[in-house]
Amino acid sequence: MSTSEKPQKISIAFHGGQVLSARVKPSELASLRGALGSQGWHELTAEDGTVMLDLAHVDYVLIDHEASRVGF
Repeated sequence: MSTSEKPQKISIAFHGGQVLSARVKPSELASLRGALGSQGWHELTAEDGTVMLDLAHVDYVLIDHEASRVGF
């Protein structure tokens, strides 16, 4: 799998403090980023399944760049 197709870990924070973590393909992340700021529902396909997000309740999306780490 090329680096450009490698799933990325993201965390989506909602009003009220809940956080959803997922691993998504770059194309799914691009689609989510394009939808942010709009109203309605957005379908996000992650490695573990499909998530329906109410965009009006999303506070932020954290994208983990997964820098190399040393340790266990």
